[in-house]
Amino acid sequence: MTSLTDNMTFGTFMAPFHRVGENPTLALERDLELIEWLDDLGFDEAWIGEHHSGGWETIASPEVFIATAAGRTRHIRLGTGVISLPYHHPYMVANRMVLLDHLTRGRVMLGVGPGALASDANMFCINPERQREMMDESLGVIMQLLDGSEPVTCETDWFKLRDATLQLRPFQKPTLPVAVASVQSPAGVLLAGKHGASVISLSVPRDTIRSTSLKDQWAIAEKEAAKHGKTVRREDWRLSVGCHLAETREQAFEDIRVGAGQVVTEYTGGTNGNPIPDVPANEIVDYMVENNQWIVGTPDDCIAGIERLQEASGGFGGLLLRAEDWAPRDKLHRSYELLARYVMPQFQGSLTGIIDSQQRSASMKESLQANRRAGLKRATDTFLARPQ
Repeated sequence: MTSLTDNMTFGTFMAPFHRVGENPTLALERDLELIEWLDDLGFDEAWIGEHHSGGWETIASPEVFIATAAGRTRHIRLGTGVISLPYHHPYMVANRMVLLDHLTRGRVMLGVGPGALASDANMFCINPERQREMMDESLGVIMQLLDGSEPVTCETDWFKLRDATLQLRPFQKPTLPVAVASVQSPAGVLLAGKHGASVISLSVPRDTIRSTSLKDQWAIAEKEAAKHGKTVRREDWRLSVGCHLAETREQAFEDIRVGAGQVVTEYTGGTNGNPIPDVPANEIVDYMVENNQWIVGTPDDCIAGIERLQEASGGFGGLLLRAEDWAPRDKLHRSYELLARYVMPQFQGSLTGIIDSQQRSASMKESLQANRRAGLKRATDTFLARPQ
């Protein structure tokens, strides 16, 4: 297994998911507040989604949201997770991201995808069978524009460009990071390999005939990159999983038992029509954990879960926690805090010196205590020997 566990990055993948029926303005404010909290805790990044229908995922422009979040944070990097490329002219995507790159002094990342919701594509009269081809056409142009070495002329059946260049060039050198979302089809990893982009695997693939394992996904990306003279790095590969932590395993499960059932039954199944586990709603969290789809429990459970993912994937560089609105705010924030305090250090090398120092001190404690006692005795004898 490739060892990437000394310098992992941690972040959130914020679709977001907010149950229908609550105040959407306050929900968006909680999203911003969560990113501020992650910034305070030392998380590395947050990826913000784009959706236009379905009622649950209510951020229509990740770029606007990122601009707002950037003004309320100091260090955390902010990515589009993702911009649905078939919905936009590629020049405008590149132009907006470069502007954000300057405004944030290089804290932005471009994440792209074909568009996840069939209801979005239906509204925009986009043929679902063409979405991944459109993403490929768009990303090719965007990469050329970001490179900026020569003007871009291109004509497709849905956009045209003539001698196009960007006035502003990326703030980050040589360019801002680009990532491609991959769910179950190989389209995402194929495109990432073709353009030498990083990969965000948005879920743990299930063992079905049409899906690929994590190792298979990465093998496809590497093979396609080699074909096009590009490289892909495992350090830049991120996995997105559902995760919730508490002080005890029982508490973690109870924190999200109701909320997790609502998300899966009301949104995944009831709104989008996707297959869901054939269990009662209040047992969905148990099913998802037992089948290694989510990580729920204590920090130690999370550490073990990440190690399983490292083994299953052959090694990846970043973990993104899906921002689920499945528990009260204080419990959600506590979950992220537990991860930052007890899980992240295990995969970032920050405990090496501390553990070594403690163990060396412990191994010498008897001799050190003897020296200490000798020092105290000498100080006492010296004091008593003073002229009265």
